Amino acid sequence: MQTKKTASNKEASKKSTEEIIKVTGIQLVSKVKELIKEGNVRKITILDKNERTILSIPLTIGVVGFILAPIFAAVAGVAALVTECQIKIEREN
Repeated sequence: MQTKKTASNKEASKKSTEEIIKVTGIQLVSKVKELIKEGNVRKITILDKNERTILSIPLTIGVVGFILAPIFAAVAGVAALVTECQIKIEREN
């Protein structure tokens, strides 16, 4: 698993940090669950090895368990199809 961090400034008042993690399909679901539990993640984007977006998941502070079930199902479906992918994480600062 490789990590690359870059800083971005989407708006003048809000700063966010982007991080890219390379994972295998097997690691994908557990890593996404781990990121959601952290709480400071605003958006998770799953990219293929050619950096094309496969799935983009915007997260809000009020995300609860019953809303996460379809997200995990979609991530599991992606994991079954890819052998290598990247997770782009946008975090609040």
